Amino acid sequence: MTTSPLPADETSRRESWLKPHRLVLILIAVALIAAAIIFGRWDWLPRYLPRLWSGLLVTLAMLFGSALLGFVLAVPLGLVQVTGPWWLKTPAAAFCTMIRGTPLLLQLWLLYYGLGSLFPMIPGIREFFLWPYLREAWPYGLAALTISFAAYEGEIMRGAFAGVPSGELQAARAFGMSPAKLLWRIWLPRALHRALPTLNGETVLQLKSTPLIATITVVDLYGVISRVRQETYLTYEPLFLLALIYMVLTAILVFAFRYFENRIPTRGI
Repeated sequence: MTTSPLPADETSRRESWLKPHRLVLILIAVALIAAAIIFGRWDWLPRYLPRLWSGLLVTLAMLFGSALLGFVLAVPLGLVQVTGPWWLKTPAAAFCTMIRGTPLLLQLWLLYYGLGSLFPMIPGIREFFLWPYLREAWPYGLAALTISFAAYEGEIMRGAFAGVPSGELQAARAFGMSPAKLLWRIWLPRALHRALPTLNGETVLQLKSTPLIATITVVDLYGVISRVRQETYLTYEPLFLLALIYMVLTAILVFAFRYFENRIPTRGI
């Protein structure tokens, strides 16, 4: 019984993982993990597992919430920079430039310590139905992460929209497609396919930005690890666990995006 040979792309993908430098890096990582598990002090871990789980949920909520809301804002930001009139194009470009030109930590502190400190001074604000949320820290963290993601991804979507061949758009118009249907069925899917690899990297960077919300008292995964270090006087073990968790989350994001990239048809692209 003969077996059919593997496709060329599958063979090249497997060979790429067998390169010597990658094998060495994998062996080093396994050795470091094994040494940390064997020689490290982990008696504190069962006691802090509920807090770690809660912090992980906060981190994931901030990541996916800000990425989803930011992408919803990024699509019109990118679109108006390509097709919009000057009174829409200029503010969108200025917003992306200003947000990308300032540190995320500064934006976070301006929202929380600046805008957040002004709300209590507004007469009648405490009777407002949103006051229970406005006095919490997490909405400001979510807003800062969302604004940052929208600015970076908006610039990416601008290039993706501009990179779609004009012939495809002209052909869709010749078939009588309305502007809304053309955007939904042709322009946005093609632009999204072009932007998907970059969106992968931006989402990973967004994950690495979430620890900044611990500076405004939001207890995410990094905040829990900081408390573990303060209460146990341990340094390496909690930080090693934190790094390992972020590495696992990053690997999941990368493989998920690659799965969707492979699932999207690429004929004619």
